[in-house]
Amino acid sequence: MRISIKSIFMTAFLVSAVCIFCILPSIAQDVADNVAPEFSSGVSKKSLVKAGRHMVSTANPHASKTGMEILKRGGNAIDAMVAIQTVLGLVEPQSSGLGGGAFLVYFDAEREKLTTYDGRETAPAKATPDMFLDDNGQPLGFFDAVVGGRSVGTPGTVKLLYETHKKYGKLDWKEVLQPAIELAENGFKVSPRLHALITRSAESLYQYETTRNYFLSEESVPLFVGTLIKNQPYSDTLKAIASGGADAFYKGDIAKRIVETVQNAKGNPGRLSLEDLANYEIKQREPVCYRYRDHNVCGMGPPSSGALTVGQILGLVEAYDLGSYGAGSLESWRIIGDATRLAFADRGLYMADNDFVKMPKGLLNRTYLWERTQTLIGEKALTADEVFPGKPPFDHAMLFAPDQSLELPSTSHFSIVDAEGNVVSMTTTIENGFGSRLMVDGFLLNNELTDFSFVPEVDGKPVANAIEPGKRPRSSMAPTIVLKDGKPVLAVGSPGGSRIIPYVAKTLIAWLDWEMDIQQAIELPHLANRFGTYDLEKGTSAEKFAEPLEKLGFTVNIRDLNSGLHGIEITPEGLEGGADTRREGLAIGE
Repeated sequence: MRISIKSIFMTAFLVSAVCIFCILPSIAQDVADNVAPEFSSGVSKKSLVKAGRHMVSTANPHASKTGMEILKRGGNAIDAMVAIQTVLGLVEPQSSGLGGGAFLVYFDAEREKLTTYDGRETAPAKATPDMFLDDNGQPLGFFDAVVGGRSVGTPGTVKLLYETHKKYGKLDWKEVLQPAIELAENGFKVSPRLHALITRSAESLYQYETTRNYFLSEESVPLFVGTLIKNQPYSDTLKAIASGGADAFYKGDIAKRIVETVQNAKGNPGRLSLEDLANYEIKQREPVCYRYRDHNVCGMGPPSSGALTVGQILGLVEAYDLGSYGAGSLESWRIIGDATRLAFADRGLYMADNDFVKMPKGLLNRTYLWERTQTLIGEKALTADEVFPGKPPFDHAMLFAPDQSLELPSTSHFSIVDAEGNVVSMTTTIENGFGSRLMVDGFLLNNELTDFSFVPEVDGKPVANAIEPGKRPRSSMAPTIVLKDGKPVLAVGSPGGSRIIPYVAKTLIAWLDWEMDIQQAIELPHLANRFGTYDLEKGTSAEKFAEPLEKLGFTVNIRDLNSGLHGIEITPEGLEGGADTRREGLAIGE
C-alpha cells in the first residue's frame, strides 16, 4: 500500500541528513584546501586524461564507456554521439533524452568543414501568445506552467540523431542503438546524483502515475542509491526506432501516445498534435564564430543565444590583458563580470529564433563591441543604470521589449573526437530537471516551451522571444568548437540554464588567457554575473572574492553552481580530456 505524499518529504529529509554526514569528511578537506590564498583550479577529483587516437567526455560513466566502445569498434564521432545520447536518456533521464532537443556543432574532417545542426523543440501549431498567462492576464507561476502538457514542445533529438547519422555515420543504425537497448533491459543502478535529484523533485514526480511508478518505490519514496532500474518500454522504443528510423517516433503509435499524454495531462493539458510531430524538421545552420586572440571560437547561432553571447563576452574583454592579470586578479573578475552583464542585456532584448525575428546583424561587430568596452573603463562595478542593451548595426527598426523568460539549469553536454579527426560538441536537454514530468514509453517529455517569454509584449512592444506556432524557444546552450588556422583545437560545452554562457566563457578564458589545461579550466571555480548579482561558487576559493567584489559595488551571492563542463583539447601530441568534478562523468580515450 502506498503511503501519503508527506512521507516522501520526511524520507527525503532523513536521507539528506544521512548524506550530509556521509560527505562531511570531503567537505572538510575541500575547505582545508580552499583556504589557500591563491585562486586555483579548485579541488580536482579528476585528472587530465590523455590519448592518442580518440576520446569521449560525458556526464555519466555508462555513456562515456559506451561511446568509447563504439569508437573502438571502428565507429566515428557521429556513431558515438547516437550511442551516448541514447544511453544518457536512460541513465540521466532528468537532463536529456528522446523527448527533448539538442544542438550539435560538428567538424567534418573529410570536408574540413564546421557546421551546426538545430534539433531544438518547436512550439505547437496551436500555440497562442497568451498560453502562459492566467485568467487575469498575469504570467503563470513557473512550475504551474512546467508540470504537465502545456510546456511540451515538439521533440527534436531523435530526428537530429537519425538525420546526422544517415549523413555521416559509419556503423549500422541498429548497431549504435544496441548498447542503450541492452542497458535498458539489463538495468543500471541509481547513482547518488540521480537519487538526490529524484528526492528534490519527488512531489512533482508523484503527480503522474508513470513517473511515480518509475522514480519512486512501492512506499512512494525516492529510489535509493544502488537500486537496479530496468526500463523495458525504453528498450521497446529504441527497437522501434532501430527498425523504422525517425518515422517510428514522429509517426505511428509512439507519436499517438505522446500526443495523448500531452493533451490529457491531468490539471495542465497541452496543445501538441500529431501534425506537429509529423512536420518537425531539424535545420542545418552556419556556425556563429568570433575571433578571439588568434583563435576562432565557434558555436550554435539562433535560436541559441549561446555563441552570440559568449562571443560578445570575449569581444568585450579582449581589450584587456587578462593573461597578465591572471585568474587570481580581482580586476579580471570585475571586467568579466560586467562584460557578461552587458552581453546579457543585448541577449534579453535582441536574441531569439531568427527564422521568426529579424535580429541585428552587428551583435559581434568589433567596432560595436569596442564601443561597448568603453563602459568597462574604471575601477568600480557598473551601476544598474549603466547596464543596458547597446545599439549594434542593424538594417531595420528595433521595437522590441526586454525578455524576462526564466531558464533553469538541467541539460547535459558531451564532446567527442574520433581517430579520423571528426569532432562533436553537443548540448542536449529536456529543459528543467525531469522536464514536464510526463513520461511516455520509457522517456520523459520536455518542458521547453517555458523557455519562451511568458509575457508576449511590454508597453506595446513585442518581446523577441515570445511564443509563436512553429517557433523555437531561445536557448543558452553553447556547444563550442575552437579552431586555429582552420583546424579544431578544442571542443567544450556545459549544462546550467542561462549560466551555461558564463561557464563556457570562463573556461575559454582560463584555457586561452590563463594557459590552463582543459581539466584545470573546467575545475576553475565559477564566478558568474548575468543580471546584476555576482554568483560565487560555494565551497571553493571563489568565496575569497566576496568582500572585495562587494567593495567594488557588486551584489554578491555565494551559492552552489552546478556546471557539467566536458571538453577535449586537440594538441600536436594527441588528445587531452577533462570532465567536470561537479558531475559524475568521465573523459575516456586511447
